[in-house]
Amino acid sequence: MPRILKRRETLLFAIIVAMIAGFSTRAAGFAEPGNLANIFNDTSILIILALAQMTVILTKSIDLSVAANLAFTGMAIAMLNATYPDLPLIVLVITAIVMGAALGAINGYLVWALEIPPIVVTLGTLTIYRGMAFVLSGGAWVNAHQFTPEFLSVPRTPLLGLPVLAWIGIAIVLMMYFVLRYTRFGRSTYASGGNPVAAVYAGIDVGWTRFLAFVLSGALAGLCGYLWVSRYAVAYVDIANGFELDSVAACVIGGISIAGGVGSVAGTVLGALFLGVIKNALPVIGISPFTQMAISGTVIILAVVFNARRERNRGRIILRDQAAKEASIKEVAA
Repeated sequence: MPRILKRRETLLFAIIVAMIAGFSTRAAGFAEPGNLANIFNDTSILIILALAQMTVILTKSIDLSVAANLAFTGMAIAMLNATYPDLPLIVLVITAIVMGAALGAINGYLVWALEIPPIVVTLGTLTIYRGMAFVLSGGAWVNAHQFTPEFLSVPRTPLLGLPVLAWIGIAIVLMMYFVLRYTRFGRSTYASGGNPVAAVYAGIDVGWTRFLAFVLSGALAGLCGYLWVSRYAVAYVDIANGFELDSVAACVIGGISIAGGVGSVAGTVLGALFLGVIKNALPVIGISPFTQMAISGTVIILAVVFNARRERNRGRIILRDQAAKEASIKEVAA
């Protein structure tokens, strides 16, 4: 049992269950299946965006522009739907994904070809993409009555007890698990972040891998652009403002190492669900928004400290084992 609790994902899952049980004592019905399904549905976009962020962080990079990418693609798709209501929904969704991937490719190219630090690149494109959303819309909103019924209804349609939005989130989780665990790109992603020098000697193109990670991150952000404006039936320049920090927080809480190369899809999903439970529960029990921010910030700092201590202890164990091996070799030689 203690060995099971040492696993980050198991421990985080236990904490989430304890939180739900605790909050249910303050808010009647909080732990009911229907409410938990609503929490998962509300958190689905964050889960997808956190998985996008995770892919980049694994390569020892970071993407601070994911939310701005979401805002621009969401605004573009909303305006397309309002202007050309006869366009099929699948065309709009594919357009959003392609646009998001193109914005991600810009980040990836600047990091790969020009070797600009990722935090500098994405901090700049964060502002640029938000500005592009403003220029595109002229600062105007696209409201619910301007969307077609199909545009709004598809993610909200119930399917086997969950809205389609939640099923899309589940599908993306399964896809990312397969990609990162069983494909060459997934293995290269972990290797590029874990030990870039060794990855180069193993024949992995670290720069190209980071470029592809940014493209994948952008594509998922583009998908979230459609899901967001459809879910909330509105598009404006500041949608998902601050969500880039939530995506990083979900990764950190889920055990993704900012140093790259360490982390799992399950951990990221649980990190996002952890934030989702907090964001849904604290207003219900009467906690002010400012206190919510303080609690979220404290949790993030504690998660970073936990990760740092775990990686330091892992390094000590490796050194200790190496020393033991060297000692045993000397004994045999003597």
